[in-house]
Parts: sequence; C-alpha cells; structure tokens
Amino acid sequence: MSVLKPMRVVFGEMLCQLGEEFAQMVVLDCDASSSTQTKLFNEKYPERFYNFGIAEANMVSAAAGMSTCGLIPVASTFAFLVTLRAGDPVRSLIAYNNLNVKLAGGYAGLSDFADGASHQSVMDIAVMRSMPNMTVLVPSDIESTRGAVRAMLEHKGPVYIRLSRDAVGSYHGGDETFEIGRGRILRDGSDITLAVCGTLLPYALAAADELAALGINAAVAEFPTIKPFDSELMTKYAAKTGAVVSIEEHTIYGGLGSAVAECLSEQCPVRLKRVGIADMFGRSGEYKKLLDDYGLTTSYIVQAAREVLNHKK
Repeated sequence: MSVLKPMRVVFGEMLCQLGEEFAQMVVLDCDASSSTQTKLFNEKYPERFYNFGIAEANMVSAAAGMSTCGLIPVASTFAFLVTLRAGDPVRSLIAYNNLNVKLAGGYAGLSDFADGASHQSVMDIAVMRSMPNMTVLVPSDIESTRGAVRAMLEHKGPVYIRLSRDAVGSYHGGDETFEIGRGRILRDGSDITLAVCGTLLPYALAAADELAALGINAAVAEFPTIKPFDSELMTKYAAKTGAVVSIEEHTIYGGLGSAVAECLSEQCPVRLKRVGIADMFGRSGEYKKLLDDYGLTTSYIVQAAREVLNHKK
C-alpha cells in the first residue's frame, strides 16, 4: 500500500489535472470548497469556479442550466446536502431530463465523524441509485478515485460520485482503469465471495487474509459502480463460491447489499449476509471507532463470513 492521502484531496487534484483536457468543465460548490477541496480547481481556474453559498438547491439548478449550454458542471458539496437538501432539482431537473451534470458527494458515510448524525450520509447511495438515469460511482482508494473522476467526465449523463473525508491508500497497484458498470476481482477464491464497495475495501482484504489463516479461501470482488451494477461478475462468483457477504459504509437498505440481493435472488440464489449500517443514523466520535461500533471492520466481516459458511454447509 502507498502513502495515505485524503480522498477529497485526490478528487480536487484530479479536477485540476483534467481541467485542460475537459475545457467545458466548470466546478460549483456551496461554501465548502476548503472541505471538498474544489478550492484547488478555483486556484487554478478561477474563471470556471462558482460558489453558491449555502444554497445547494440553487447550485444544482444552475448546474442543470449550465449543462444545457454545453458545459460539464461538477456540483460538489457534502453528500447529505447534494442528495437530500438538493434532491428536488436533482430529480426534477437533472435526472428527469438526463442532463450531463456530475454530482460529487463529499464527506460520505461516517467520515464526517465530528459533525455526527446531522451531517453523516448513510443513505445517499440508496437515494441516488433509485433515481432514474443516474449513474452511481463509489471509489475506494487513490487510483479508483482518480479513475472515477475521469470516467464521470467522459460519461454522458448524470453521475453521482461518493467521496470520503478520510485518507485512503492504494490497493490497485497503480492501475487507474475505471470502467463504469464493471466490478473487479482483487483476490480470487472458491469458498466465499466478499463483495465490497468504497472505503471498506482494506477491511475486506484484511478479512480475506484472516479467513485464509482459518483455511477459508475468500474471493474479494470490488464493485466501484453501484449503478449500473455488474450482475455478470456477481453471478459468476456467487455460482463459484456459493456464499456471499456484502460490505459497505452505508445503510444495508438500498445500497450495495440491496443490489447484490436483487441480483442473486433473480439470477443465482445463494446465502447472503449484509455487512453495513443497520436502521440507524450516525453519531459523533472518532472515525475508526465509529466504524468498529457500527460493525463494519475486519472482525465483523470475518464473523459474517463464518456465519454464511455455516449455513452453506
């Protein structure tokens, strides 16, 4: 693993790097550019940056209008604000009209640990995944974030990219390839499939190591695109292993776990256990401790895998 870097910084740096290549890109924010790191784009391209103050719905509405003029707007703010407070224009203007707007939800999951339940976004994937025409990207590390930013700009149509406040490492060996709608196998296995998205990837990889020490051969399948979902890859590994654990820093309702359950129930019924946030909001606390308190860390993934395997037997 390489040196850790905040995902939000990777996002801001990548916008700057692609600014010349995507000359029609403009970046919008809501008085949060120091947090979301869109300030980096503002410093390099001030004539292409727009601050809307604390008016998220106005920002999203303006982004919709800009896109009809040939621009590629990237509207960035905290995840709960862009998906919920600005939800009406996201639905009515952007998704309904299938406009080429990119929505960046920062500080997602429990990563805005200091602000507690009011700011932690534990349901944003569910909201955006259910939105017609919306593509949903959930990168996990430095490379996948860089690849996802490029992919969303190349894609024609609405995109939601989910970003963490926290520092992330490098788990793809320098490979920034990101194909929308395709998952990746980071570790092959034959006994059970750990299906993961986002920042819990290192915990899934660590769980696979612990399971290997117990004689259990776990595959790790990463799904950086939640919509469209790679049903082909999921079905292939469900059939191969006969047992699946889904892992996400999001409520178990409507996110990756739901996408996996829908896929398996229709195409390859096998035993599934969902590791995610139960039916509750977040709370303030140290980030790594919150992940553990909510049952999202390595030991809980190992426990879930062993439970599924017991049923499989």
